[in-house]
Amino acid sequence: MSRVVYIHVGAPKTGTTYLQDRLGANTDSLAAHDVHFPRGPMGLDPGFTHFRAALDLLGQDWGGPSGHAEGYWDALMRKVRRVQGTVIISHEILSAAPPDKIARVMADLKDSEVHVVFSARDLVRQIPAFWQESIKQGRRWTYRRCLSRLQDMEDEFFWRSQSLPKVLGRWGAGLEPERIHVVTVPPAGVPNDVLWQRFCTVFGIDPAWAPRESDRLNPSMGVAETALIRRLNRRLRQYGLSEFQYQELVRRILVHEHLAQRSGSKATLPPNRYDWAREISESWIEWAEGAKVDVVGDLRDLLPGDPPEGRWRNPDRPDQGQVVDAALEALVAMTAEAASRPDPSEQLTARMTRAARRFMGS
Repeated sequence: MSRVVYIHVGAPKTGTTYLQDRLGANTDSLAAHDVHFPRGPMGLDPGFTHFRAALDLLGQDWGGPSGHAEGYWDALMRKVRRVQGTVIISHEILSAAPPDKIARVMADLKDSEVHVVFSARDLVRQIPAFWQESIKQGRRWTYRRCLSRLQDMEDEFFWRSQSLPKVLGRWGAGLEPERIHVVTVPPAGVPNDVLWQRFCTVFGIDPAWAPRESDRLNPSMGVAETALIRRLNRRLRQYGLSEFQYQELVRRILVHEHLAQRSGSKATLPPNRYDWAREISESWIEWAEGAKVDVVGDLRDLLPGDPPEGRWRNPDRPDQGQVVDAALEALVAMTAEAASRPDPSEQLTARMTRAARRFMGS
């Protein structure tokens, strides 16, 4: 039996967390049908394993202590080579990979039939999600500044990771069009299962092979919560938190476990940017049709609809009462977190007691 490797390279904020968690929840049942989503050492969550492997490949080191990703790409490749059938590799940070890193991937998988999968979503939802996600990662820019840089094509990372022609132009170089797959994210309000069905079509998975559902999502914060974190990021500059400390304390505990769970208005694209977004989306559709890549879904899903009626709410001018409410919840959450952690004085006492016992017994 031959080996077919599907490399799902993103884009970020296109249901990737849901996809990776559902694949991870069903690794055993999928493997019984020769579909493999490789695990990491000691049962490490497969999605996290693929994240570390992608970091290692790209030469990056964030989201954990220094050196935490070293060796993960080679380890993942060894796991791939041990199996036959279908293998899925998935992480959204791969979308921005430069040509030399992509060349390494293709060389490492030269004995496999390689397919590239890119999931794309309309810019009306992607741009606000990108800004909000960047704040979660520690940035301090306003929404106005973000929009300006995107429209002027000055934010290289966004377009390297989100532009359908740019991403697939790099990742698809040298591949036949039938091995390049675009999965479009359905319009807002459509159940998650529709996107899952589209991924299953690309990977050749019978949905019955993966019966375990996933409840893990990557929700966006509301306007007030995003404003709070943006201000917090500005204040934290003077305290010199390490990247690992920020990811653990702010991104995981404060944002993911608390602030992102609050209900509140979300950032949206200003009505005067819709025509610009439509023009870009139409160019993406034209590229995909001209390249004759495989499309699962409908390319029209990438087109923005009409701007909603009513007054647009500027995320840079949030309701201050809502920001205060979010700040109070954040204070409660972090106070509870501090109280749940071991008391440093108790730890010191325990260490001194152990040292005394060793001394007395020597």
